[in-house]
Parts: sequence; structure tokens; C-alpha cells
Amino acid sequence: MRRMTTEHVTPRWAVGQRASSARVAGHRVRTLLRTGTVCAFLLALAALPTRAAAQQVSRADSAAVLLAGARLLDSRGESEAADALYALLVERFGDTAAAQAARERLRVPTASRSTRSGRVELQVWTTLYGLWLGVAVPAALSADGPEPYGVGLLLGGPAGFLTGLNLARSRDLTDGQARAITLGGTWGTWQGLGWAQVFDLGEETVCNGDVCFFEDSADEKFAAMIAGGVTGIAVGALLSRKNIPQGVATAVNFGALWGTWFSWAGAYLADLEDDNLLTATLLGGNAALLATALAAPRWNISRNRARLISIGGVIGGLSGLGVNLIAQPSSDKLFVSIPLVMSAAGLAISAAATRDYDARPAGGGNDFDASLLRLENGTWSVATPMPVPTLLPVEHAGRTAWRPALGVTLLRARF
Repeated sequence: MRRMTTEHVTPRWAVGQRASSARVAGHRVRTLLRTGTVCAFLLALAALPTRAAAQQVSRADSAAVLLAGARLLDSRGESEAADALYALLVERFGDTAAAQAARERLRVPTASRSTRSGRVELQVWTTLYGLWLGVAVPAALSADGPEPYGVGLLLGGPAGFLTGLNLARSRDLTDGQARAITLGGTWGTWQGLGWAQVFDLGEETVCNGDVCFFEDSADEKFAAMIAGGVTGIAVGALLSRKNIPQGVATAVNFGALWGTWFSWAGAYLADLEDDNLLTATLLGGNAALLATALAAPRWNISRNRARLISIGGVIGGLSGLGVNLIAQPSSDKLFVSIPLVMSAAGLAISAAATRDYDARPAGGGNDFDASLLRLENGTWSVATPMPVPTLLPVEHAGRTAWRPALGVTLLRARF
């Protein structure tokens, strides 16, 4: 007996109909995608003017924010930072109204702007000087017990602070003007001590029988230091009535210090001793201070560049001291000559490496300036290489992996 089974057989026309339906659906999907793409493209074209307008508004707003920040820095006396923002504003947003205001502001010399940035420096220095007078005045008066010195410390600090505060309130002092006063006081104090030593102030001849010796009394030396400091403050206050740029004040300060070092080293190598050595040192420092004060305004140097040049000399001098510690020269003159030459070389190299420092646009060229050697339009220069984050390929188990690292660019060239 045969078993009857029933199987569902799909007719061929039904299969064809399903295939046709699938093709129709795919065609509809593709049509919708094409239509959507066209619509999106048209919408993008329609949105271009709106985006351009929004971008223009964004540029104007960004420029206005930079202008407000620069004006805030300018009002606080941070003129160099304000000028950097003004320059960045002109460079990046030159077509905005804020950039025009920045151009007008940059036309005004920095030194002629009324700032109060020297207030803090003057108040800090006068406070320290008041504490110094609290000790120096009793010493000049030959005070024996500790009580006068205690009273001097209690009164000197507050008196110095209030003096600086009143002076700062009475005038709008820039950093350069305040530095003239503080340098005058500090330099005058050093000069008072030095010349008191040269002229043997406070030294008395004491004889005990047939034996005579010199007895050094400190009270006259302290009196000379006080007189020199007060005189220097008075001279600095007179000079501060003129506009003194920050860079000029910083250059004069460093010039006096470097002149003192070179004068001492040169006098020592010339076999000068005792009072002759000290006299040459004092005169050389004064000559360097005067020469720098006359030349610095023509240099148009910024405070940051003056600092960079000076730190180059410090690095050279300390490197020379390191060479001495390693080589241990037997001659004392050679021991002085090595730091002398290397400090002078450090000053010269740093001055040459930063000769275009003040001319570089703010906010630009950082990548190019981060290299050790630079070749730009046929001119070679040296700069401080800055490490930058990078990725290095590392082979591990037949695979390449990227690891974070720091890289230093040794040479960049621009033609």
C-alpha cells in the first residue's frame, strides 16, 4: 500500500513574483537614497551663506574677546603681554574692528602708557630695605644690646612698606621707573660699602706697647652704606620721572652686574690687590652702569631678551666653573680666566641667538623656533630646542606598536 504524502509546492509564477517584488523594493531604496543625497547637497548649498555669516560673527567675537583681554593686561601694567595679544589680534583677525583698535593701540609707545605695574616691586623692595635699615641704623649708632635691633626690625618693615605704598599711590609707576628706584638704592648701598673699605673708614690704629695693629669698627661702614643707599634712592627717584622702558631698566641692571664681574676678573688678572682691586671693581661697575644706561635706549631691547642674554652669560660662567672643578688648574689666574672667557662667550652667543627675538610675531612661528639650528632665508641662528610629544614605532613580537615619547628638533630650514 502506498502512503500518500502532501507536499506544498510553490508555483513558479509565485517565486518570480517574489523576486520581482524584491527588485522593486531595492529600486525604491536606491531611489530614496539618491533623493536624500540630492536633498542633503541642496541643503548644504543653502546653508553656506548662513555658515559664512556665522563664521564672520565668530571671528568678530573672538577678536573682541582678545581685545578685552589685552586691555585688561594693559590696565594692570603688563604691557609686554598686552602688546603680544594686540599683535596676535592684528595677525589673526586683521579684518575686524577689534584689530583696527589694536593697531591704534600698538602705535602708542609702551613707555608712554600710564601703568601701575611697578607698585608691587617697589613696595616689596621698600619693605626689605626698611628691615635692612632696622638693623643698619642701630649698628651705625654702635648699639650694644639686642633691644635696639629688635625695635628696628619691628619698625623697619612696616615703615618701609608704608613708604613704598605712599610713593606708589602718589605716582603711576611703570616697571622701569620702579626698577630705577630699587636699583639706585641697591647700587648705592654696595657703593657705600665698597668705598668705605677703600678709604679705610672705621679702621683705627691701636697700639699696645711696641705692637700696633688696625682695629676695624663696623659702625662707620654701616653709616656709609646707609648714606649710599639713600643717595641712590634719591637719584633713582629723580630718574624715574622720565619714561623708562622695562627692557632698558633690566639691561642697565644686568649691565652694572656684568661690568662689576668683568672689572674684578680683569683687575685680578692684572695683579691688582686689596684696595686697588676693589677700586677697579667699583669703577668698572659704575662705568658699565653708565654706558648701559646711555646705550640701552638705542637698542630698543625688551626685558625678556635682556634676561635671556644675561642667563646665557650665567650659563657660560657656571660652565667655566664646572670645567675648573673637573680640570683643577694649578694656576689661580687660569682658574679665573676660564669662567671669565666662557661667561663672555655665553653673553655673545645668547645675544646673537636672540637678535630677532623682539621682532618675532606673537603667537606665530613656535614650531619653527623650537629647533636648535634654524635656517631662514639664508640666515642661520641658534635657539633653545623644546621637547615635543611624539609617537615612536616599536617592534614587538612581529608587530609594530606605537609608544609615546618626547622628540627634539635639531634643524629646521625655511627657504
